[in-house]
Amino acid sequence: MPVLEGEDFGAEARLLFRVAACAGNEALPDNLDAAVVKAHCDWLQPKIDGYRRSYLGVMAPFLAKLRTASVPTRVVYPFGGGDLLSALTSYPAATEVTTISLEGAGDPRRLRTLDKAQLEKSLGLLRTSIHQLLTLDDSASESLMRIQRGGISGQLAFFLIGLAVHGQEPVSLRYFRIQPDGSLRYLDAQDIAADKARAPRLDAIWNAPDFSEAFSNLELSFRATGPAQAGLRIHRHIAANLANVPLKSDPGLLRHLEHKGHVAGLIKAASYLLWTDSFSTIRDYMLANADFIFSDSSGIPPRFAAASGLVQETYGHFEGTFIPAGRRETEAFRELWKSQPQRQLPLRFGYADANKNAHLLVTRRP
Repeated sequence: MPVLEGEDFGAEARLLFRVAACAGNEALPDNLDAAVVKAHCDWLQPKIDGYRRSYLGVMAPFLAKLRTASVPTRVVYPFGGGDLLSALTSYPAATEVTTISLEGAGDPRRLRTLDKAQLEKSLGLLRTSIHQLLTLDDSASESLMRIQRGGISGQLAFFLIGLAVHGQEPVSLRYFRIQPDGSLRYLDAQDIAADKARAPRLDAIWNAPDFSEAFSNLELSFRATGPAQAGLRIHRHIAANLANVPLKSDPGLLRHLEHKGHVAGLIKAASYLLWTDSFSTIRDYMLANADFIFSDSSGIPPRFAAASGLVQETYGHFEGTFIPAGRRETEAFRELWKSQPQRQLPLRFGYADANKNAHLLVTRRP
């Protein structure tokens, strides 16, 4: 393996993989109570097994039939907080996945410092927060806000559970900052020790993180569990507000995304933000660069897709949004579903509609 830039927290990732995701064979330090970890795993393992059997076993072959042969292996998932699980379910051959959300990645070092009570509390919070993702296929914003604080790096734990579900294991973990030209600068031990500032709250209604800004953006390399020669794949999580004003004031993120060239996209449970003028910049990026997108109805509205020469195919039923959203786009989606043949969708994908109908939208470049 080549020498990596920046401080590598691979050992911390593997310990968290063992404790939070109940996978791998890392030995538990003496301070981590084995009975507490076992109780957590006794709860989590049936949820993982159930997701593999009831969701992954059904949706993976279904989605495979929808993907075209030319789908890029780089995936961009805006508003994808904590959800490496869905990215790998939707694009199992992805070599690089980028998730972006308001939540920072978190400090992986705290786990080794927890006493029994702290460990029990932290794992309990993780179970409460991840239950919806493993049962309803999306995460509530309240859950993602809660896990920005405490003894376990919540976002990282979510990602590691996603790896465990898909039979993958972590190899290295680094943190980085995005430079103005879009390149990445990986943080070394001195950078991390010198960064005393708390990670900022990226939205006025969001909980502020309790870790330093150095731990906002992560790069997690992973591979299939098993032979050491299995190829490495990359997941990067970037903490950012994707609204137009903050995105344009810090152009490095957009340049970083544009450097990827053509990508596959994933949009789920995105609060219908891409319907609004306030998020037109990230919408325009997806329209220009994503050759294939899986989404629920919070994805790209029909008028923008058509103007960019993209085609859209509907699955399941859509009769309206389950939270308030733009009337014009709601009616356009209703008409889109009515105008196409009824195509079956076996399970929920992201949001349900106003009448709890499962629905899926494929947006692609013809």
